[in-house]
Amino acid sequence: MKNPWLDIPLADYEGHMALPNVGQAQLLSDVFAGALTKYAPRSVAVLGCAGGNGLDRVSSKVTERVVGVDLNPDYVQQARTRFDHQIPLLELLVGDVQTDEFTFAPVELVFAGLLFEYVDAEAVLAKIRAMLCPGGTLLTVVQLPSTAIPEITPSQFASLSALSSVMRLVPPKLLRQLAAAHGYCETEAQTVEAAGGKEFRVQAFRLETPNHRLQPPPPSGRG
Repeated sequence: MKNPWLDIPLADYEGHMALPNVGQAQLLSDVFAGALTKYAPRSVAVLGCAGGNGLDRVSSKVTERVVGVDLNPDYVQQARTRFDHQIPLLELLVGDVQTDEFTFAPVELVFAGLLFEYVDAEAVLAKIRAMLCPGGTLLTVVQLPSTAIPEITPSQFASLSALSSVMRLVPPKLLRQLAAAHGYCETEAQTVEAAGGKEFRVQAFRLETPNHRLQPPPPSGRG
C-alpha cells in the first residue's frame, strides 16, 4: 500500500500545521530550538524533516552539521531550496526510516517530532541507534490522546484526512519501555500544549554506550 504521506502536498501539510487552531508547526519548532540550546549539539539529525520546519533555528556556529530525512522527495527538495545556503553542512536524504539504511556519520542529537505516530516504533528505535553517537540524545515528541479534539484536527486541507489510516498514537510509557529495550535511558520528559489545545509529550533519551546490556523487549501491545 502506498504511504499517504507521498500524496500530501507540502503546502497542505505546512498550511494545516500553521493554522491557529492547530499550532503544531510553532510547537515543534520551539521544542527543537529548546533542544539545540540545551544540548548545543555539534551535529543533529531531523527525522521526518518535511520542508525544514525548525531548521531556521539552527546556529551554524554551534551546530556544524545537520542531517534531514524524509519519505517524500518533494519535501526534501523544498528543504534543500530553503536551507542549502543557510546551513553549510546540510545533508538531506530521501527514505523510509523504518526500512532503509542510512550511512551518514552518527550525530549527537536526533529529533523525531510527531514521527512515531506513523512508524513501527521498535524498528525505528533500532535504526536510530546507528544514527546516534554513544551518549547522544534522541528527543521525541508524541501526541497525547484527547477526548475533545480529533487525532487529526479537521481543516480545509482535505488531503491530510488520508493520514487517519496510518496514524496510531504511541503512549509515552510504551515508548519509554521500547526505548529501554533498545539501549536508551529516558533522562527527561515534559508535557507541552500547542496553541490549538492538543497536548504532546516531549521525551529525551540518552543512548547508552555499546556495552550497555539491553533489556528484553516488553510485551507487545499499546497498553
